[in-house]
Amino acid sequence: MSPSEQPDEFGAEQPFIAHLIELRNRLIRMLVAIALVFLALFPFANDIYTTMAAPIMAKLPDGASMIATQIASPFLTPFKLTLMVAVFVTAPYLLYQLWAFVAPGLYRHEKRLAVPLLISSILLFYLGMAFAYYVVFPLVFAFFAAVTPQGVTQMPDIAFYLDFILKLFFAFGVAFEIPIATILLVAIGVTTPEQLAQKRPYVIVGAFVVGMVLTPPDVISQTLLAIPMWLLFELGIVFSRVLLRPRAAADDEEGDDPDPADDAGPTPRASAASAGAPEADTGLLEAEEAPRRRAPEAADPVTAKLERVKYLRDTDGDLEEVRRLLHEVLGEGRVDQRIVAQNILEQLGTP
Repeated sequence: MSPSEQPDEFGAEQPFIAHLIELRNRLIRMLVAIALVFLALFPFANDIYTTMAAPIMAKLPDGASMIATQIASPFLTPFKLTLMVAVFVTAPYLLYQLWAFVAPGLYRHEKRLAVPLLISSILLFYLGMAFAYYVVFPLVFAFFAAVTPQGVTQMPDIAFYLDFILKLFFAFGVAFEIPIATILLVAIGVTTPEQLAQKRPYVIVGAFVVGMVLTPPDVISQTLLAIPMWLLFELGIVFSRVLLRPRAAADDEEGDDPDPADDAGPTPRASAASAGAPEADTGLLEAEEAPRRRAPEAADPVTAKLERVKYLRDTDGDLEEVRRLLHEVLGEGRVDQRIVAQNILEQLGTP
């Protein structure tokens, strides 16, 4: 690699092609996981569809059954359902792969916040799907059976039924993510719990509008989606207040701590200037303060070590200390930080 192709020593990012290669590898792992689960579930495709059709089959009139209006529907519909089930089952692993791709670019405090939110989002999505299957489906299909005109036999098509339940599964799964979205908005400073509480009337109206758009055209499913969305919004406000409480306490403690510089009295330079010290004394004081200067504080320990390396190299410091720090970066740092450390070691003649 020529010097012009090497990344900058400090603050360098992973090359774009390396990002693409890592993303490709993780996408391949995700597809392989989905394929393996799909192959394991495919022998039970008809049983899976029968389980998904149980809520509507329980509400059909005696002697009625579901039908297939297309030639390939008896095969393609269970096939499609099994593929979607495979995606839902592997969702935790898929999100883990996405997390592993994004995590190296996050700071430590961001990781501490992101991990519980990621786990909670998975659980809430599954909870939304379970709510749709066990609560919404029986009520919606009972409503449809009750309003069926006399002389009309309800015999739903299996393909249309699958599209119907997948839409509801997705709608309720996404709706149950509202607490996570609320906490994230508060955590990044876009809004506050008080501001969200003031907009409660608009949120309630918006929940019913979203329920009307995402669910089939009936009042039952719309209401069953809108009310949980509103309750989850309220739950998100409560959790966001709990999240902000420790942060506010920490800010208050920082505000109450006196600044050591305020009580330390005048600095030597200020004392010398007020005493009319000659210019040569001021220069001497600057020379005495120079060794105390340090590299700027970094965002994480590994970056701090790289900044320390830069400082030592700029001031012709101890090369053994430089090599020791670089080897620690190779063991602790992210991919881009390890690349930087390796490049510096090669420049120093160290393998």
